[in-house]
Amino acid sequence: MRDRLILLPGWGLGISPLEPLAAALQGLDEHLRVEIEPLPELESSDIEEWLDELDSTIPQDTWLGGWSLGGMLASELAARRGDRCCGLLTLASNPSFVAHEQWPSAMAGETFDAFLAGCKADPRMTLKRFSLLCAQGSEDPRGLSRLLLGGAPHTSEAVLMSGLEVLAQLDTRQALQAFRGPQLHLFAGLDGLVPAEAASELLALLPDVEIGLIEQASHAFLLEDPHGVAGAIQAFLHESGDD
Repeated sequence: MRDRLILLPGWGLGISPLEPLAAALQGLDEHLRVEIEPLPELESSDIEEWLDELDSTIPQDTWLGGWSLGGMLASELAARRGDRCCGLLTLASNPSFVAHEQWPSAMAGETFDAFLAGCKADPRMTLKRFSLLCAQGSEDPRGLSRLLLGGAPHTSEAVLMSGLEVLAQLDTRQALQAFRGPQLHLFAGLDGLVPAEAASELLALLPDVEIGLIEQASHAFLLEDPHGVAGAIQAFLHESGDD
């Protein structure tokens, strides 16, 4: 199972943003099995329930990874599994999505609250705005945003809301410090949702972990350059697997 990687998607946009990356990874290493596991469709915003659901569906002794919210949940699951997780990789995942005193490099609380209110009032419009923020900083923001939105599943308002509430509560710093396996965390320099400074903050927190910043890239960098990202992940898996 050491050659199996399970990827978790971000909020609201489903598994399609991860598909080109999964295909690129598969193309680089025929022995690697890459699977995308959808996020739980729960109306509860209890983080433990989300983790229980993922824990019961994802096989043990695999590599865990994810984009944005998916990476945060993968971090928590990796810490929960300990030695039963081969390693962890996150893409544009801030340890805390919403800023607080101990973690200022994140989205302002007021901005997030407005987002939450928007989702309650008009989920479709909020997803559209979210896809534009994901694409901000890319070479073709409108095209990338359309691509993200085009693949988004029709998720119920209650599930979208609970996903946002989980996103607001998560703070993965303890989980990341507790997990002893190999870790790779990639950030984007022009990310409209996760400030680039989060990369250096995380490096200060975890000095022995691999952290990369892709300078000219958006929150959706995995879709902008799936082959480049796959190359970085494959090198990490290969290097860590040889330990």
